[in-house]
Amino acid sequence: MSFRLLAPFLFSFVCVVTNAQEEQRDSTATTKLEEVVVTGQYNKQSVDKSVFQVKVISREVIDNLAANNLADVLNQTLNINIIPNPSSGKSGVQLFGLDSQYFKILIDNVPLINDEGLGNNTDLTQLNLDDVEQVEIVEGSMGVQYGSNAVSGIINIITKKSSKYKWQISPYVQEETVGNEYGLFDEGRHIQSLKVGHNIAEKWYVNGTYTRNDFAGHFGRREGQNYELNDGKRGYEWLPKLQNNAKGLLRYNGNKLNAFYRFEYFDEEVSRYDSLVRTNLNSATQTTNPTASDEIFTSKRFNHHLNFSGNIGEKTTYDASFSYQQQKRNVETYNYRIKTQEKFDVKEFEYESRKGFYSRGTLNNLFANNWSSYQLGYEISTIDGYSSSLAGDFETDNIERRLESYDVFTSAEYDLNKKWSVRPGVRGLFSSKFDPQTALSLSSRYLFDNGYQLRAVLGTSPRSPNYNELFTYFVDINHDMRGNEDLSPERGYSAFLHLKKDFWAGNDTWSLKNKLSAWYLSVDDRIELTIVNTNPLAYQYNNIDSYKTWGLSYTNTVSYDNLQLSAGVSFSGQSKTLESQADFNDDYLYSLQLNGNLSYRIPKWNTVVSAYYKHTGKQYQFVQSQNDDGDVIFLKEEQDQYSWLDATLKKSFIDNKFQVTIGARNLLNITRVNTVSVGGGSVHANPTSGLLLGYGQSYFLKLSYNLNF
Repeated sequence: MSFRLLAPFLFSFVCVVTNAQEEQRDSTATTKLEEVVVTGQYNKQSVDKSVFQVKVISREVIDNLAANNLADVLNQTLNINIIPNPSSGKSGVQLFGLDSQYFKILIDNVPLINDEGLGNNTDLTQLNLDDVEQVEIVEGSMGVQYGSNAVSGIINIITKKSSKYKWQISPYVQEETVGNEYGLFDEGRHIQSLKVGHNIAEKWYVNGTYTRNDFAGHFGRREGQNYELNDGKRGYEWLPKLQNNAKGLLRYNGNKLNAFYRFEYFDEEVSRYDSLVRTNLNSATQTTNPTASDEIFTSKRFNHHLNFSGNIGEKTTYDASFSYQQQKRNVETYNYRIKTQEKFDVKEFEYESRKGFYSRGTLNNLFANNWSSYQLGYEISTIDGYSSSLAGDFETDNIERRLESYDVFTSAEYDLNKKWSVRPGVRGLFSSKFDPQTALSLSSRYLFDNGYQLRAVLGTSPRSPNYNELFTYFVDINHDMRGNEDLSPERGYSAFLHLKKDFWAGNDTWSLKNKLSAWYLSVDDRIELTIVNTNPLAYQYNNIDSYKTWGLSYTNTVSYDNLQLSAGVSFSGQSKTLESQADFNDDYLYSLQLNGNLSYRIPKWNTVVSAYYKHTGKQYQFVQSQNDDGDVIFLKEEQDQYSWLDATLKKSFIDNKFQVTIGARNLLNITRVNTVSVGGGSVHANPTSGLLLGYGQSYFLKLSYNLNF
């Protein structure tokens, strides 16, 4: 029996058996505090009361993983694939098979600017988690609440804004191997951080965080910067990068007014070393003076966020954010004399940048009564973008564009009875570049008598074209590839259904949480590079594609005394239609994911042992190729399955003030994942150039101290 048929029966069997053993829950028993979420809500509330299904990654999980950036934690999440790019030093992400153009990353409900956009295409390794309280994930189109590009979902990073202590001082150091490479200065990963929080007065709180993250790169099959032979081995397989991150927060918490100002400065330097070596042989002396052409990319990000929230009258609340952000990427190009280790012909210039103003505000619980409530909101952004001719092949020396958007949205939540609530919503999107768009949503929650919760979430969201799709111009004797400034935004649609039930023992010694989810997601008018002329051959970006995916997932979490065990399985299929081709293949291609997390606390030793496992089954996609006669054909590309396993041990000393965390990442030693294309009567396999996902087993030691008084 296939998984898609077996999953509902498994869910029903587990629930029935557990329900038969369940005792009446004692309402006076001490229970773990409920998770509180803010993403998509009118006000902070329990995750069980939300009409959306919000997935929460807690601070405890972040600490158990010794995670420094967002890529470290999302790597273990179902339906999410982390895609590192060793040649650029960036890490992207896929959600339901769609890349990072199709979902938004927010910090405290505000999209984060980056080299390529606002909230999208964010490099996950640039998102430090040292001041983060939790990460919230909502899957599915969220266009009404968060505007364009929230097609497959959103990730909202919630920062810490309070402390129960007068002073909180938390320094830590973390040392990691990078595969089998480690040295105190020139190899491995070296992290130092200091966080200070202070309650200035009864209503005032301030904190500051500084983190330095030195990733010395990974040689892999390469030989480093000073390798002299021209055999393709110079440089690094994973580029070295140095990150400095400083953050500050000032918060006021009054009776009717709450406000905070958050500032972040981020600096990153990525070094790229060319594998091509010019030997410069001197025939007279038979000596060489090898040189190479290298680059250093420097990214700087400033983020100012001012937020006000509070009450108007007895029930109505407001929330308004104002943000000015800028991220600039510069490049230094130079030639390098390898033997003498000196630079020459040094040039510096701006590579690409984004800067802009963003504001989002809501009035919540308008006209609230016992059975209904309303929300009215706006969102404004003005983004100035710049890309040099080296950042992409453009028709002019560089591209400078300004994009303004002005959105209004509204939604209402109706409690039709004690069991059934619905929330419809609509947003109007108005842009200086594109025609007006709309986004719609309809969410509902139903509570059954036996404790089951059913949620249905329908939503739409557009996806705006990026710079390359709009402005690319790469034309020479062999190529003709152009962007299209007349492109329209893509349209995304999604439908999600979630059924969950929590079981508890009467004395709260154990609990079991089950959730079964089903989804369907599609993207119409998808932008693809198409053939617009066959002789001579010419390509252009056009709105001609569609993408569809459906799937099922089942997750459960068991807590018993000091043990917590989670397991999940996801089965999905993706279909892609390329309408510019008469003979396209729109078959669904299926894949499977499994994950499991284990955490065990040993109170006697003040120790927590954790393990995190994720298996990604074989993945498939159709790729366009040509047969021996020059005809266009479609081959099914198969990517090997792989598994990822991390493990940690965290022990506390001196009344939990001093903590030692040791652990291992990628225990199954994943490096490259092979891809094979089959079709058209031929087989193409190239295991040496497969997808590079990791640099092998790595080990780390983290020492942290918490001085609280």
